[in-house]
Amino acid sequence: MTLSPARVPVAAPGVRRLTATLYGYAFLDEFVLLYPVYALLFADTGLSVGQMSSLFVLWSATGVLLEVPSGAWADAVSRRLLLWLGPLLGAAGFALWVLVPSYWAFAAGFVLWGARGALGSGALEALVHEELERLGAADRYARIMGRAQAAGQVAVMTAMALAGPVFAAYGYPAVGAASVLACLLCAATATRFPEHRGPETAVPDGEGWAATLRAGLGEARRDRSVRGALLLVPAVAAVWGALDEYTPLLARDTGATDATIPYLLVMIWAGVTAGSLLAGPAEHLGRRGFAALLTASALALAAGAGAGTPAGLALVAVAFGGFQLATVLADARLQQRIEGTGRATLTSVAGLGTELATITVYGTYAQLASTATHGTAFALLAVPCLLVALLVALRR
Repeated sequence: MTLSPARVPVAAPGVRRLTATLYGYAFLDEFVLLYPVYALLFADTGLSVGQMSSLFVLWSATGVLLEVPSGAWADAVSRRLLLWLGPLLGAAGFALWVLVPSYWAFAAGFVLWGARGALGSGALEALVHEELERLGAADRYARIMGRAQAAGQVAVMTAMALAGPVFAAYGYPAVGAASVLACLLCAATATRFPEHRGPETAVPDGEGWAATLRAGLGEARRDRSVRGALLLVPAVAAVWGALDEYTPLLARDTGATDATIPYLLVMIWAGVTAGSLLAGPAEHLGRRGFAALLTASALALAAGAGAGTPAGLALVAVAFGGFQLATVLADARLQQRIEGTGRATLTSVAGLGTELATITVYGTYAQLASTATHGTAFALLAVPCLLVALLVALRR
């Protein structure tokens, strides 16, 4: 085991630079005005629902295929390189959408968008954790990453609020231009990330990404605690992450008007943001405390969704906040257990597991919602979360 570096004050310039860059990067990464209107762009271009669904599958498939190789690449070369390259790919994809709107342009854009997400997944967590560890502030990882995710969620809500008036005044070109600009600023911000690869985290000369992939997976095979933390991330994140896509339909099922639904969605996102901000105070939750958090969140989800009223969505917001908090804590526990050179690789493996589990939840939801209400489907999908909580409580 390597000795921890000497602890430095939390207000050290290095920590301030890292966190300021991280929060700016997280905000700009999600400040995309196209998010709330791209489905309208597809429909106005003449795409059918089947064609739109094929684009979403292509998007997910790109992420699945590139998730782990990109993590290994980040361990073999530079995490910062991937963090500024990814937003440039996103900018190119969004530019294609608004300049030459067509099915094949949308498909190319989703491939670029999927690659963008894969390049950042794993690389960001690994860079932040190792820089904090170098500065003697690794114990602040959960708090800092929680705040970064909160910054991203605030960006989403801000983009939702601005997209309407910008689109009404200037149409898709303006919304697309703003999205491309946000990506370019995100890439510029990424170049300011510090990156110091010490001898314990650097890849030996002459070894490529395949070697880092083997090293990372080898650590998971050897260390039971790493395997457990690796499995916990998708187990916690997949269900509520998939259900988020269906919250507008859940809100409509409660009888809320279309004009009211955006405000209900902002309430739910506010709950998610609150969960992110609670990561610092909750980072020392033990095993039973973590299980209790999952249990309370699952029960709130079932009760809120099953109520069938707009007021019940407040409980859904509480549930999503709890699940977001659990997701941040699960990632923090994974980072604490990784000791070798494959940090980004293993984090990407967790991301791959989350992607695959999320796709499974999509299919399950489609089956449930075809024979029951959206509220019932949400409530039934709280059951896997209760099972995860039980396994966490019983695990030694």
